[in-house]
Amino acid sequence: MNLRLLSLFTLILLQSCSSKKNILYVQDIDRSNLTELNFEAPTIQANDILKINVATLEASAAIPYNKLTDDSGGSSSNLELMRLEGYEVSKTLTIEFPQLGTLSVLNKTPTQLAKAIKQRLESEGHLINPSVNVGLLNAKFTVLGEVARPGTFSFTESKLNLFQAIGLAGDLTINGQRKNIKLIREINQERTVLHIDLTTSDWMNSDSYYIFPNDIIIIDPNNPKVKSAGFIGNLGTAISVVSVLLSSIILLTR
Repeated sequence: MNLRLLSLFTLILLQSCSSKKNILYVQDIDRSNLTELNFEAPTIQANDILKINVATLEASAAIPYNKLTDDSGGSSSNLELMRLEGYEVSKTLTIEFPQLGTLSVLNKTPTQLAKAIKQRLESEGHLINPSVNVGLLNAKFTVLGEVARPGTFSFTESKLNLFQAIGLAGDLTINGQRKNIKLIREINQERTVLHIDLTTSDWMNSDSYYIFPNDIIIIDPNNPKVKSAGFIGNLGTAISVVSVLLSSIILLTR
């Protein structure tokens, strides 16, 4: 009887603990073959708000091709300000650009759109050797689940990797499931779900290494957390439960 109780107690303790194999990141990174990443920027999507700046040697010549920034202040929301300063992409993947009219952004990255605008400005005789820059004003991603600070985060970097995104959310908690991170991505109205094992490094050569705008990262609780949520609260509670059971059995078998 005592042997059975000891086995039960040991089993509960083991289930309440996590092995370092389930916790440490990229454990095989010293043995992995990490190649140079060929990063492909995400294409522009509906509801993106683009900041487009046109410049020339003669500054006044570019004024009709730029939106004027409202410096008057006021109580407008960030989204309203971005819409005033930028160009919101329609559901048909177009924008209305000064002097050029309706422009399609279908299957274009910000760099490709900048190149297309520059070519039209030159070929149609609008400007001589203009400089065109296109950026995304409302880039954001969301992290949910077992992290210190779940939420939605904005970013302006052209390249933001998964580790940096998780770092902005305060890193995974000790109860986070590192072997099956889910990354939900929507591009051109198509949704894909990527599964990532942070304890290995092979995913660092894949499309899941860099974050795209509107990505959703979900970190599920690990098995000990799930079990404790439905049965026992923590290790201290487990010890208390086993102690009560042990005492009861001893009293009943006397």
